[in-house]
Amino acid sequence: MRISGFTIARNAIRFGYPLEASLRSLLPLVDELVVAVGKSEDRTLELVRSLGSPKVKVLETVWDLSARSGGQVLSQQTNLALAQCTGDWAVYLQADEVLHEDDLGQIAAACARHQHTPVEGLRFRYLHFYGSYQTLQAHWRKWYRSAVRAVKTGRGMASVGDAYGFRIEKNGGSRRLISLGSGARVFHYGWTRPPQVMAEKQRNLDRLYHSDADLARQAAEQAKVDAFYADRGHLERFRGSHPAVMNALVEAQDWRFDDRIDQQAPWWLRQAEIALLYPIQKRLKRWKQA
Repeated sequence: MRISGFTIARNAIRFGYPLEASLRSLLPLVDELVVAVGKSEDRTLELVRSLGSPKVKVLETVWDLSARSGGQVLSQQTNLALAQCTGDWAVYLQADEVLHEDDLGQIAAACARHQHTPVEGLRFRYLHFYGSYQTLQAHWRKWYRSAVRAVKTGRGMASVGDAYGFRIEKNGGSRRLISLGSGARVFHYGWTRPPQVMAEKQRNLDRLYHSDADLARQAAEQAKVDAFYADRGHLERFRGSHPAVMNALVEAQDWRFDDRIDQQAPWWLRQAEIALLYPIQKRLKRWKQA
C-alpha cells in the first residue's frame, strides 16, 4: 500500500501560512508529496523546493481567478494536485493545517485497515486555533468538527466547492463519499496570525469568493483590524501539545490576544445557545439576505 500526500499553496509566506510545518508534518507518513504551487509574489516556490526531500513533487500552476465564485479556484487547484497522486490513498492538507506526529501511526493503520473495504474516505477531527496558539474555537455549529482528509484514489474522487471536502463524480453524477473517522486530528492554524497579517490574509481570501463589485461594496463597511478576531464567546484554552514542527512558531508568537474567556457565559448556557438559538439566528440572517 502506498500513500500520497497533496496540497496547494500560493503566497503562503506573504499571508502567514505555516506551509513548511504543514508539509513536514506529512512527509513521514507519505511515499510522495504533491505540492501544486500557484504563481506567487513571494518565495513560496523556493520554500517548497528547499525541503530537499525526494518525496516532494512540485507542480507549478497559475490560479484562474475568474473562477472565484464560492472559492472554486481552490478546488480546481486541489484537483490538479490530486490527479498527480499515484498512491492507493491520498492525504490532503491545506496550507494552514498540520498533523501531529502522534497521529501518523493511526492514519497509516486506518488506511491499511480499509484498503479493501467499501470505505472511500477517512475523516479527521479538527482543532481550530483562534487568535493565538493557546486558544481554540468551541462553537461546534459555526466551526466544523471534522472533515475528510484521506481519500482512495482512482474512483472519481474530486475536491468540490472551496476545497473543504470531496465527492465522487462519475458517469455524470455526484455523490458523497463513504467515510469513517480515522481517530487522527488536524491542527488548523488559519486564524492564528498577528492581527495585521490576519487582516491582509482575509482580504486576499475574500477575493477568491467575491466579485470586484461585491468587494467594492464591502469596502465601505470594512471593520477595523481587531474585528477579524471578533468571534469570541465560545472559546477554550488549549492544554495539549502542538505538533513538533510547529514548536518554533508557537514559541515565537509576538502578539497578544485578549480571549475574554473569563467573561464568557457558563458552559451549560453557551451549549444551550449553540444547540437551540444559533440555528434560529442563522435562518433569520438568511431570510434577511434573501
